[in-house]
Amino acid sequence: MQKVTTRVRAGAFVLLLSLSACVITNPQKYYAAAQEKKPYDAVIVPGVPFNGVSWDSTMKLRVHWAVHLFNEGVARNIIFSGGAVYTPYVEAEIMSLYAQELGVPTKHCFLDPIAEHSTENIFYGWKKGRELGFTRIALATDVFQSKMTKSFGKKMRRRLGAQVDMIPVVWDMRSGNLGLSTPTIDPGTARVDSFVSILERESFWKRLGGTMGKQVDWDAPVVTPGN
Repeated sequence: MQKVTTRVRAGAFVLLLSLSACVITNPQKYYAAAQEKKPYDAVIVPGVPFNGVSWDSTMKLRVHWAVHLFNEGVARNIIFSGGAVYTPYVEAEIMSLYAQELGVPTKHCFLDPIAEHSTENIFYGWKKGRELGFTRIALATDVFQSKMTKSFGKKMRRRLGAQVDMIPVVWDMRSGNLGLSTPTIDPGTARVDSFVSILERESFWKRLGGTMGKQVDWDAPVVTPGN
C-alpha cells in the first residue's frame, strides 16, 4: 500500500510539473513592457522557506529583483507574500528585512503573511494591494514561478477583474549567485512561537490542491480605503 501511495503521489507531482514545466522563454519582453507601463503601485514577491540562518539562492534572486524594480522606478512599493509555512519564520517578514537592508525604505515594504502556496501569493498579495488602495500591481519573481502562476492570474482576471502583470527576473539564473550581496538581518523578529509545519497540518493532496489554488477564498470582500 505504501508503494502504491508513493507512486500515486509521484505521478501527481510529475503531472503538476508537466503543466508548468515550460518557463517564460523571453522575460526581456515582459520587462520592456513594464518599463513602458511604469510606475506600478506595487510588485508582489512570493516567499521561500527560510532556514533560520540565511536566505537561499531563490529568495535572494527574488528580493534583489524586486529591489532592482523599486530602484529603477518600475514599482513604487513592494508587497512581500508568504507565511510561516515549512519553517517557523514568516517568509514575507524575512524578505522585507532583507529588502530594507538593501535600501528600500520601510514605508514602501508591505506584508502578506497569509499565503502558503504560489497561487495564494498572487491572490492574497493582490488583495493586500487593493486594500492599500493600489490599482496597478505586478508579480515579480523568477521565470519558472511566473509561468506557474500565469494561468491562475488569468483566472483571477476572469472572476474578479484583477489585473496582475508579470515581471519575471531577467538575469540569467544559470550565472550562480550573480554577485548579489547578502546583508545581515535579525530573523528572530519574524519567528513564530506556536508553529506547526504545513507538512503536519495538511495532507499531500490538500497541499497539492493549495498549489493549484483550490484553497483561496474567492468570496472574501476586498476592503479598499474609503469603503
